[in-house]
Amino acid sequence: MKPQQTIKVWDPFVRIFHWGLVLAFTVAYLTEEDILSIHTLAGYVVLGLLSLRLVWGLIGPRYARFSDFTYSLSSIKTFLKDTLNFRARRYLGHNPAGGAMILLLIASLLLTSFTGLAIYALAEQAGPLAGILTNSSEFMEEALEETHEFFANFTLFLVFIHIAGVIIESLLHRENLARSMVTGYKRVLDINEEKHS
Repeated sequence: MKPQQTIKVWDPFVRIFHWGLVLAFTVAYLTEEDILSIHTLAGYVVLGLLSLRLVWGLIGPRYARFSDFTYSLSSIKTFLKDTLNFRARRYLGHNPAGGAMILLLIASLLLTSFTGLAIYALAEQAGPLAGILTNSSEFMEEALEETHEFFANFTLFLVFIHIAGVIIESLLHRENLARSMVTGYKRVLDINEEKHS
C-alpha cells in the first residue's frame, strides 16, 4: 500500500494558540471566583491569545487567515446539510462549519474576557479598566456578572459542538483532525476531492 502524502496545514502559532486556549479556558472555567488570582491570570492568557490570533488571522499563513475560512451563510448551511447526508466535501483548512465555529468561539471568548475585566475593575478595583469603571451601580455589577457567566457557559456549549464536529468530520473523512492540530499535517486532497474544490 502506498504511503499517504501529507501537507503542512497548521503552522506552529495556530497549534500553540489552539492548545493554549484550551488549557487557559479550562483553568478559568474551573476556578471561577474560587481562586480569583488563578482565574484572573487564566483570563488574561485567554485575552492575550485571542489578541494575537486576531492579528495572525490577518497576517499569518494561508490556512490561519480569516479570509481562508470565512464563508457565506448559504455555504455553511449547504455544508451542514451535506454532512448530515454523509457527503460533505473535505477541506484542507477549516470547512465552512469549522470556520463559523472559530469566529463564534472568538466572539464569545472576547465577550467573556471583557465582561470579566469589567467585573474585576468594579469588584476588586484592579485591572486595566479599574480607572474607567468606578462608582458603578450594584445593578451594573450584577448585570456584568450574569453576562460574564452566560458567555462562559455559551463558550463551553460551543466547545462541545466543536468537539462533536471534529469527531464527525474525522470519521466521515477517515482523518484524525485532533492529531493534525498537534502535528500540523493533514492528508493531501486526492483527485476526486480536488475535482470538488
